[in-house]
Amino acid sequence: MMWIDQLGPGGEMRSENKITGSIVALVTPMLADGAIDWPALERLVMWHIDKKSDALIAVGTTGESATLDVVEHGKVIRQMVEWADGRIAIIGGTGANSTQEAIELTQAAQQAGVDACLLVTPYYNKPTQMGMFLHYQNIAQSVDVPLILYNVPGRTSVDLSNETALALAKIDNIVGIKDATGDLARGKSLIEAAPQGFAVYSGDDATAAEFMLMGGHGNISVTANVAPQQMKTLATLSMSKNVEGARELQKRLMPLHRALFVESNPIPVKWALYKMGLIAEGIRLPLTPLSEKFHAQLDLALQGLEVPQ
Repeated sequence: MMWIDQLGPGGEMRSENKITGSIVALVTPMLADGAIDWPALERLVMWHIDKKSDALIAVGTTGESATLDVVEHGKVIRQMVEWADGRIAIIGGTGANSTQEAIELTQAAQQAGVDACLLVTPYYNKPTQMGMFLHYQNIAQSVDVPLILYNVPGRTSVDLSNETALALAKIDNIVGIKDATGDLARGKSLIEAAPQGFAVYSGDDATAAEFMLMGGHGNISVTANVAPQQMKTLATLSMSKNVEGARELQKRLMPLHRALFVESNPIPVKWALYKMGLIAEGIRLPLTPLSEKFHAQLDLALQGLEVPQ
């Protein structure tokens, strides 16, 4: 792709990225009427600090970014930064399918004091590889905060190629990528080709252990919402290349990984947190509470892993 060579800048100094390990794609707790439950959100932040999670994603897909308005979006990020008070890294989810909107969200997150921003590929529009490159380039040029790319073609209907991701990695403040393709061969190629200082994270709990054993820098996880200690241990074992320990723990976690995706995320994980007594049942339309036919499966997965209920 000749345009990549022509457009891709190559800086000598890269923004330092110290975020590795178990990164929680945090839910946004809501009351029955859909209003954000601010006390519950604060409790979740404190709970993850206590459980030694390495970072929290504010207002990502799991945080129902699609249905939070701009004011709520900014407030969730600001509050999480304030509550964390430097004790845990906060990554703002600031992606959008409008480049200008993504710039404004990212600038607001930077002003709030986030440690980094996570930017999903422009969904629905289905831009070309050049379009995605220019989208991220323009955002990067508008801020100083470290940026993490997020490729999840199963939800966005657009796929950021490894080649384009590596071209973007030449931009100083683009410091990593969340690869949620679940394709380990593709992930391995990306890890091996990534420049020094560019983090490649798993975004797929079911394949996260193998991804990190191959050299991935951590896991941005849905499961960590309900099993933070186990997911922290999984990241530690995997990143230290303890193959036997990582694979054994992943085997135990697999029923929970599967159960948390029996319906669209975050439907199952919010129901699980409700069962654990950590949040209310609230979720915003068009998402609906977990179908009753899946309750027993999720209950069994939680019990099997000895997650408190």
